[in-house]
Amino acid sequence: MKRVVILIAALVIAIGAWFSSTYYVAQDEYAVVTRFGKIVATADTPGLRFKIPFIQSVTTVPKSLQIYDISPSDVITKDKKSMIADDYILWKVSDPIKFMQTLNGSISGAQDRAGVAVYNSTKTIISSLSQDGIIDVRGDKLTAMITEDSNADVGGYGITIVKAAIKSLDLPDDNKQAVYDRMISERSNIAAAYKAQGNAEAQKIQNETDRDVSIKKSDAKKKAAILEAEGEEQYMKTLQSVYNTQEKAEFYNYKRSLDALKKSLSGKADKTIILDKDSELVRVLYGVK
Repeated sequence: MKRVVILIAALVIAIGAWFSSTYYVAQDEYAVVTRFGKIVATADTPGLRFKIPFIQSVTTVPKSLQIYDISPSDVITKDKKSMIADDYILWKVSDPIKFMQTLNGSISGAQDRAGVAVYNSTKTIISSLSQDGIIDVRGDKLTAMITEDSNADVGGYGITIVKAAIKSLDLPDDNKQAVYDRMISERSNIAAAYKAQGNAEAQKIQNETDRDVSIKKSDAKKKAAILEAEGEEQYMKTLQSVYNTQEKAEFYNYKRSLDALKKSLSGKADKTIILDKDSELVRVLYGVK
């Protein structure tokens, strides 16, 4: 019985010694080995490791990306416009030794340092830009500026700010409406300028079109007059060629007289005709030769 107790005790001691002399590093963490408070080793690849039991201790530090949401804060632009910036941070531990030495492995401590750095960078960059300038660089460009500037303040803590971005950059409630009204007025002025420019262009096109139409109509009338004159000329030549003798000329005059008489007798008006006694019509009507 005594031997069984001794064997069990030995087994317990062996198991305890095994667990106290080994540790496991996960995929998303660093392991920092210390001896009497002094860092003696680090591990950043997953797997089983050994340490001196009861003398060395192991602290794990997250290697994965961390997110930290900063409370909204007031910022002032270069042109003295008040705005509210709401940032968030993506950060990670890049040097576990510095992280342990300066922040004692505290995640909350790292977040506080990163938050202060991003807040100061945001205020500095916003204060160097006008409100219109902020609109021009907002998005990825503004994010890159804040991220680069804030990293200069946290490198000594063994952490890196991967991304410091502004979720929203809004106006305080007390001057939102005034700014909105000014923006609406500016856009209305721009729209009026575009409309006036469009009307001027339309009038220019209309004037050019009217001028072209007038020129074409004038040319068409000129050509029509020329054609009409040429037709009259050709008509007279044709008459001359047809009635080129005295008899033919008299017949032509006779026919024209009959046409005129016929026209004057048409319609419902008075049919009384006064003729000269020596006219050809009188001679025809009375059979005078």
